Amino acid sequence: MNQQSEYAAAFRAVFKYTLPVMAGYIFLGTTYGILMRTSGYPVWLPVVTALIIYTGSMEFLMVGILASAFNPAAAFATAVMVGARHLFYGISLLGTYQNMGAKKFYLIYTTSDETFSIVYTTPIPDGVDKGKAYLIISLLDQIYWVGGALIGTLFGGLITFDTTGLDFVMTAMFVVILLSQWVKDGTALKTMVQDHISELVGILGSLLCLIVFGPDHFIIPAMVVIFAALTLLRPVLDPAYLKGEKKAQCSAPAQEEKR
Repeated sequence: MNQQSEYAAAFRAVFKYTLPVMAGYIFLGTTYGILMRTSGYPVWLPVVTALIIYTGSMEFLMVGILASAFNPAAAFATAVMVGARHLFYGISLLGTYQNMGAKKFYLIYTTSDETFSIVYTTPIPDGVDKGKAYLIISLLDQIYWVGGALIGTLFGGLITFDTTGLDFVMTAMFVVILLSQWVKDGTALKTMVQDHISELVGILGSLLCLIVFGPDHFIIPAMVVIFAALTLLRPVLDPAYLKGEKKAQCSAPAQEEKR
């Protein structure tokens, strides 16, 4: 089987799994393109930033960052905190992307939230090259996002009505994700605290920092508070971790005795 046939087989195997991402990315990308154009930025900038930055949450935040006073340190800190979750994506995909050759660099670069989800959960059929399949998934998802930004930037200049509040689409998406996770973890009132510790930590931590630091500066402190709280609560959230710690503590004296 030649290279072209292998890529065609990989495309047929994984394309259907990217369709939900296509629906979401084209809509969000279009919204981003419209928001950039109606904020006064040139027609090429939304497409270039969508191609290079390729992280939806940061791109929406960037609209406000570009419009605010020049503060590279704050922009860098925000980008690091917003994108910190990708560290865990990378760790999870260490084995998956092993021995991928030159493709690995592009696969790492294009590991968005949705691409990670598809790559991590999609079964690759026997006879289909996994490296090519993962490459197709990553490429399609990036095309959807950049294509949406292109649509938005082309038509954004034609919009004459008030677009105030359009940037709320990203907030709405995260609210939907939160509600979906909440329902998945359980809806019983009796065990609400037990079932939703992580969600409640996020909500209460963000609310506390909003009150203390104000609406313009609460995001980074909130992430620090949430990270610290979840780290301290890990034994409660992950009983297997606590069992592993106890097992290690019990085996240590036994090893000392053998010595």
